[in-house]
Amino acid sequence: MTGPDLDSRLETYHVRVRGTVQGVGFRHATVRQAHALRIRGYVANLEDGSVEAVIQGTANQVDRMLSWLRHGPPAARVTEVVSEERRTEKRYERFEQH
Repeated sequence: MTGPDLDSRLETYHVRVRGTVQGVGFRHATVRQAHALRIRGYVANLEDGSVEAVIQGTANQVDRMLSWLRHGPPAARVTEVVSEERRTEKRYERFEQH
């Protein structure tokens, strides 16, 4: 389904990805996928071994990115993805790896 709301209003989601997601190129692959989908935000490793991402885009872009994050790159073994929409006025200019 498409429409003006799904294709124009920006959504921002905070995402936590758990599993074998560090040391397998997860962040680099996430940046490539985000650029392909024209998603903005960032991805970062956390001390507990998980990966955190903030993704910002239209509903359709965010849905496609969340779907990709559930699997990640081939070497990753994702066991859990928790995402939460966050209301924010901040507008990211690009997608970066932290």
